[in-house]
Amino acid sequence: MPFADVNAVRLYYEDQGVGERLQSAHPIRARGGRVPFADVNAVRLYYEEQGVGEPLICVMGLATSSSAWVLQLPAFAARHRTVTFDNRDVGQSSRMGAAYAITDMADDVLALADHLEIGDFHLLGVSMGGAIAQHVAVRAPERMRTLTLAVTWAGTGAYGVEKTRLWALEAERFTREEFIDSLLLINFSEAFYENAEGVAFVRQMMLDYPHHQEPAAFRRQAEASAGHDLRGRLDALTMPVHVIAGEHDIVLPHWKSEELAAQIPGARLTVVPRAPHGLNIERAEEFNDAVLGFIAEHSQAPAPV
Repeated sequence: MPFADVNAVRLYYEDQGVGERLQSAHPIRARGGRVPFADVNAVRLYYEEQGVGEPLICVMGLATSSSAWVLQLPAFAARHRTVTFDNRDVGQSSRMGAAYAITDMADDVLALADHLEIGDFHLLGVSMGGAIAQHVAVRAPERMRTLTLAVTWAGTGAYGVEKTRLWALEAERFTREEFIDSLLLINFSEAFYENAEGVAFVRQMMLDYPHHQEPAAFRRQAEASAGHDLRGRLDALTMPVHVIAGEHDIVLPHWKSEELAAQIPGARLTVVPRAPHGLNIERAEEFNDAVLGFIAEHSQAPAPV
């Protein structure tokens, strides 16, 4: 998803409206004292691991580092060996010198899994990460235990290509503060914006994130994302698939998720009521329950105790 980083912030939303709890999140390190970098597929990827159990690899979206999983990690790691990482061109991973394709980013995921000696795994992708995850599943279906695709889409048309062009220009012409303000606005709900203190806190955390993405890196990621199109090819997927949408998503409207689910035989569709694109942050508890509940239905082993 096109949402910048929210290090060390925890938001809580009550049923009657938007409330919040802000707490520090503990840093997560690689297992066994390993240096949390993997030199794979001609790129250096920063990664984090926590927990034990069936492996779960999480792929984040456009312009967003692995720090955006902060509200998922405690719940996910309680049940799974959870791997998060910075995609190429964001966070602490390598900056690329030339254009690449979404399939290259999918190959990064598989190469990271190989580096970590993970054979088959549950795969979760959010927004652009969901597009990457689709390509991973198409390329290596035998390695997928389950596939969860959140706030994502099946393929880009001319409208999406034009949207990407304008978005990249915005990243280049706006100041960093202006661009963060733009990303905040499209990723969170109107209800969230009624809490000025919460908005200010998240905005400041994004501004303070030390590994910000350069406009050229944003353009490369965005253009790779715009090249995603698996429409007509997803019917070959046979693993359990869960598609999650936000009802009030204005970046990738929920009908995009409906279109995606319709392409995959037997896919389950969950639409989170009133949720925005950034639902893994704003509606973290519901998002976590949806992800983990589906995986548990298809798990081969009980959760660790």
